[in-house]
Amino acid sequence: MRLKDYPEIIRKAWAGFDNSIGVKFVEDISAKVSTNHVFRVTLDNDDKVVAKLSYFGKYEHFKEDHRIIQALSNNLLYPFENVLAKSLVKNNQVYTYRYQEDFVDTWVVFYNPIRAMNRMPRRLEEEHIRKLGTEAAKFHQACFRASRSIPKSSKNLRTDIHHLLEILETDTGQYEHRGYINILKKQCDIFMKNIQRLNVSSFDLMPVFVDWNIGNFSVTDDLKLFSRWDYDWFRVSSRVMDFYFFSRVCSNVGDRTVFSYLIGPLMEERFMIFLQEYHRVYPLTENEVRFMKEAYRFFILNYVIKYGKYFFHRSYCTKLQREAYELYFPSIDGFDADKILRTLKI
Repeated sequence: MRLKDYPEIIRKAWAGFDNSIGVKFVEDISAKVSTNHVFRVTLDNDDKVVAKLSYFGKYEHFKEDHRIIQALSNNLLYPFENVLAKSLVKNNQVYTYRYQEDFVDTWVVFYNPIRAMNRMPRRLEEEHIRKLGTEAAKFHQACFRASRSIPKSSKNLRTDIHHLLEILETDTGQYEHRGYINILKKQCDIFMKNIQRLNVSSFDLMPVFVDWNIGNFSVTDDLKLFSRWDYDWFRVSSRVMDFYFFSRVCSNVGDRTVFSYLIGPLMEERFMIFLQEYHRVYPLTENEVRFMKEAYRFFILNYVIKYGKYFFHRSYCTKLQREAYELYFPSIDGFDADKILRTLKI
């Protein structure tokens, strides 16, 4: 088998789920800016399922995340009961398949295809921003209610940062981040001290999807959330982890094919409109507002620096990591929590 014969791995995974029906063909429908792999699988009877293939992190975390997502999708109440894709289940558990051969270690999960309606425009008008703020708040409320009946997550902000620090002590980490080790350790230290000061462990914890770019969800004609896909950055954490990407959706520049992760969208007046509508439905606390700065820092450390090579193609990963050192980290102190607090009258 070739190193990256993913369709063959998908076929083996399907055979492990149901060997009574074969696979006719496997079509790669992955986003081209990412290294993640998503496939549309057509069976011999022309039924279709979606396969997600992953090969980074730990298989145990992959399996755990999908158990949590499945429980969430089953426990979300109206009007969000069909927003998330349902995984295929075997023997009362989410079916996952692990393929190990030579240097290949990868795992697969199958979903029923998720229906989509309308995508929001690349650049939102004020009415879109206000509606998105309301819908985001309602969805977060629903996720928080459902969180009481979902499996526990073994990952949290501290364990992810400790994992990055461990990587920086290895030969591989020293090589990949040479010249920037001290900068990264300092950023990790600032983050850990600030989440302690802000008492982040006391925040509402819930399933969050982090990556809310415009291509990851669809809305109805009256701009209500209809469906959400792409669960690569899923975690159980504070709702504040979602806000940076909501600010990017609201941003004046709109959705772009060539992108960076600048902190600026969090300070735009358009995001203030979003937060006002959100706050009316699901009020924020002062510490949660102040945590937005640290949630952004965590995003850069965890998803751009630590996992960037898995989420982005090599050239894009190099670009984003360079910008992290030159632009993202130096700009963090420009975040003005007091502006948001004044806007929300907290």
